[in-house]
Amino acid sequence: MFRISVLTIAFALAAGVGAHAQQFPAQPPPVASPMSQGTDKERDACQPDVAKFCQPQLQINPDDVLGILGCLQTNRAKISRACQEVLASHGQ
Repeated sequence: MFRISVLTIAFALAAGVGAHAQQFPAQPPPVASPMSQGTDKERDACQPDVAKFCQPQLQINPDDVLGILGCLQTNRAKISRACQEVLASHGQ
């Protein structure tokens, strides 16, 4: 009898948690900010470095901002001072 009561309580709690989680509305996707990829001046500062060091990422997906950022970070010692300053100004 005790086992059935424990199982009943456990089941009721599990069902309540699932029902409670379903009450929250779906969250909207993040809004892309026009500044998320930097200003024209910042892009111009890094464009030569991207062209020189990140060709594989550009060929796979030229819109992959995170992949290109990772490439620039990987090659940080080789990229121009101007591009390094752009990365630093964005906390990278």
